Amino acid sequence: MGHEPCPCSVAIGLGSHDLGVADVAVEMYRRGLVPLLVFTGATSPTTRDRMPRGEAEHYRERALELGVPEEAVFVEPRARNTGENIRFSRELLSAQGVGVSSVLLVSKPYEERRAYATARRLWPEVEVVSASSPMTLAAYVESIGDARLVLDMLVGAVQRLMVYPARGFMVEQEIPAPVAAAYERLRGQGFTSRLVGS
Repeated sequence: MGHEPCPCSVAIGLGSHDLGVADVAVEMYRRGLVPLLVFTGATSPTTRDRMPRGEAEHYRERALELGVPEEAVFVEPRARNTGENIRFSRELLSAQGVGVSSVLLVSKPYEERRAYATARRLWPEVEVVSASSPMTLAAYVESIGDARLVLDMLVGAVQRLMVYPARGFMVEQEIPAPVAAAYERLRGQGFTSRLVGS
């Protein structure tokens, strides 16, 4: 998204296979940009083996290891998709009496736009700032150690940007022609395990 991280009411780390999401959220906390972290996510087929206690719980453990005080970390352990990440985090913060006017939304690098578009749809009254680890695709694949997984997830993320606005799951986002062409090429090469049905 190219957003510049800025002070926000809270950082929400969206569950995934990437523990780096927790690292970025902790960095935002250490920089004084947020007073509170929410980690959200259950398990999925791509995280069951890597994060058996749930994505949010593994993120929380990582944040505590990195020195974030326990009282500054909330866990939302039920969400199984981006929409639930946003909705359940919003409900948790409301139940805790936390006022939210802005959210620093932390995700995998290739999920920033999808997360942003989902939050704008489901939480339109807050300012949404996207953040992720700034790295090239090659460096990201190396950090995860599974090129197939990353490309499948990337193709799935682009497809959702194309089809989810019509389903009411996110706001419309422009998809540049080179991105659409790369999506079709990768889809044609079989990177399809994360596609949703039409």
